[in-house]
Amino acid sequence: MAGEELILLNFWPSMFGARVRIALAEKGLNYEEKEEDLPSKSPLLLKMNPVHKKIPVLIHNGKPVCESLIIVEYIDEVWSDRAPLLPSHPYARAQARFWADFIDKKVYATASKIIWHKSKEEVEEGKKELMEILKQLEGVLGEKPYFGEDVFGFVDIALIGFYMWFHTYETCADFSIEAECPKLMEWAKRCPERESVSKSLDDPNKVYDLVMSFRQKFGLD
Repeated sequence: MAGEELILLNFWPSMFGARVRIALAEKGLNYEEKEEDLPSKSPLLLKMNPVHKKIPVLIHNGKPVCESLIIVEYIDEVWSDRAPLLPSHPYARAQARFWADFIDKKVYATASKIIWHKSKEEVEEGKKELMEILKQLEGVLGEKPYFGEDVFGFVDIALIGFYMWFHTYETCADFSIEAECPKLMEWAKRCPERESVSKSLDDPNKVYDLVMSFRQKFGLD
């Protein structure tokens, strides 16, 4: 669409911001990205997301859309003429939304126990819970190349942003996701073969260094 203005408010290691970057790239859309400094949120972020005051926010012709999965669906609906992200069949679409919601509610909160742990017990609890969740997702993936059968889509976008955090989870909790969930890791390594993914995920070592610096700052190490 001519004359479209798209601005993404984001923070580089955000798995939620990565979803939006991937969706925009899949659709071949040009946009301006504004990096937020989360400890001191910008007036623009506070204006555009006054309720949650969180990234990512997509500003489309001056109007904000908030919450990453809602943004991905919005992008898919507005630019429906190319690279569909959600299945066309209502049941398949409902299933995709279910598993994306499962990822939202389960993975981040559980992995946070590992990253921000204050005790060895907390790490072990988080590790056990995270592996149960990832094994469930591996079961959903099955033998398919992507969660959307042969097509990279909504559930893949919902989960793949966490891939750049896997190294941090594994290092903090001393375990191997690949050893426990080999097919899920095959999927995770397959996704960055897509340029939309490889250009949207940051270096896992940078993510780890950031987490370690925050742990020191907050007196957790």
